[in-house]
Amino acid sequence: MELKKEKDKIIVLDNNIKIGECQFIVDNDKLNIIHTYVDEKYRGKGIAQQLVNCVIEEARKNNKKIVADCSYAKDILMKKV
Repeated sequence: MELKKEKDKIIVLDNNIKIGECQFIVDNDKLNIIHTYVDEKYRGKGIAQQLVNCVIEEARKNNKKIVADCSYAKDILMKKV
């Protein structure tokens, strides 16, 4: 599997087929995770958490505050506090 950064999301590919994504919005000093999705066949393998962690790492590299409208990402952020 391969993680790939696009303009407003991180996607995960399996044999060049998109199986999941984590979308975000960058607004000034804040990065807001708005949606996380993993194809049903790939759920339960920690892929969504990898996606969210990748977005968190991207935010930190760019000195952005991290927030989440996405309920899954919000749970991940709460555990990291």
